[in-house]
Amino acid sequence: MNHALAAHGREPVPPESLYPLIGPSLSYGFASLLGVGPDDPEVATCIAAYRSVYAEVSLRDTPTYPGVPEALASIAAQPRRRLGVATSKPRAFAEPLLDALGLHGFFEVLAAPELDLHVESKTATVAAALDALGWDGGPAAMVGDRNVDMEAAHAHGLRAVGVTWGFGTADELRDAGADVLVASPGELPAAV
Repeated sequence: MNHALAAHGREPVPPESLYPLIGPSLSYGFASLLGVGPDDPEVATCIAAYRSVYAEVSLRDTPTYPGVPEALASIAAQPRRRLGVATSKPRAFAEPLLDALGLHGFFEVLAAPELDLHVESKTATVAAALDALGWDGGPAAMVGDRNVDMEAAHAHGLRAVGVTWGFGTADELRDAGADVLVASPGELPAAV
């Protein structure tokens, strides 16, 4: 995000001030940094600058959290468990990243906005994932690390599982209605 700000003559901001912007739509993140609305043309140019380096940087610099592959394997091995991804990250970035991390094989569905879509709410993305999975309204959970994940879970009647090893805080997740907080990937299979 600092690369995009600098490319448009803006001063970079301390990295820790960007952490709350990780997860939700880039449109809202850049809008808050620039002090404009999410449909402002400057937001679109910042997103373009961000994406010009993100594809390479994300594949090179994104590690998986320790224990996540094992937790996913444990969940996927349970009878009648079907896994999907609902991410705000555009599909063009999400698919290669899941492959690079060795996680793609755990998921039947990847729901993500296309690059040309300016803003898609997490609630809409989760709806697309549920639809692609053929969800019948039975028991299901949404796992996430940000408030938008918990809100999307409740919008669809899902168990909202907040994970505290990501970018959101326990307070943020609780305030957004997390049904349960999980402190480590090893606890995840029991929570879902």
